[in-house]
Amino acid sequence: MSEAARLRYRSAGDFTAPLTIRTPCGGGIYGGQTHSQSPEAVFAHVCGLRTVMPSNPYDAKGLLISAIENDDPVIFLEPKRLYNGPFDGHHDKPVVPWSQNPMGAVPEGYYTVPLDSATVFRPGEQLTVLAYGTMVWVCDAAARESGIDAEIIDLRSIWPLDLATILASVKKTGRCVVVHEATRTCGFGAELVSLVQEHCFYHLEAPIERVTGWDTPYPHAQEWAYFPGPDRVAAAFKRTVEA
Repeated sequence: MSEAARLRYRSAGDFTAPLTIRTPCGGGIYGGQTHSQSPEAVFAHVCGLRTVMPSNPYDAKGLLISAIENDDPVIFLEPKRLYNGPFDGHHDKPVVPWSQNPMGAVPEGYYTVPLDSATVFRPGEQLTVLAYGTMVWVCDAAARESGIDAEIIDLRSIWPLDLATILASVKKTGRCVVVHEATRTCGFGAELVSLVQEHCFYHLEAPIERVTGWDTPYPHAQEWAYFPGPDRVAAAFKRTVEA
């Protein structure tokens, strides 16, 4: 139990902990093992904490305002690889700046994006993709390059989770792929797979796939080798659709 949850419990709800902590996360910047971690599953596991990870500047501002105004403590994770633009996983291509993407247009005035809300980033019919942060853009590139009509759900709020949006999509498509750049073992994707299996078992037409970072780094390999790229994601799409 976090100190925030303990504070609520011991005060019978009289006291709150309105604290928002912003922190960079994720890889793709050649930061190595000490600067490219994805710790979202650690925070999601702590009772009383909210965990948020936007995939674009528009959502980042709206979610940050909602987080600051919320009475609960919020861990606000910011993927470093997205600071400069909507990175699609192709390390050999020039960086595309946010100024060339509609989601880079951030209003100067006040607005909020609700916490605990996922969004349909890309509508589709063949399968559902659950992703967040940088992987939203990698999955979008994989869908375009593979020609698979994937519906991409951007979680935005990792915990609490917008389960209704997830289940509605999976029940529509009958197939699901979960993608995150954190390591596979005990990653948050395992929770997503479990929830989909629990609630959508009779709607699934194929096994749920996971595409994640590797548990063990390859000796002498570049960081991009661990980072789930469009090719690896597209391969999972194809296996799921053809199953």
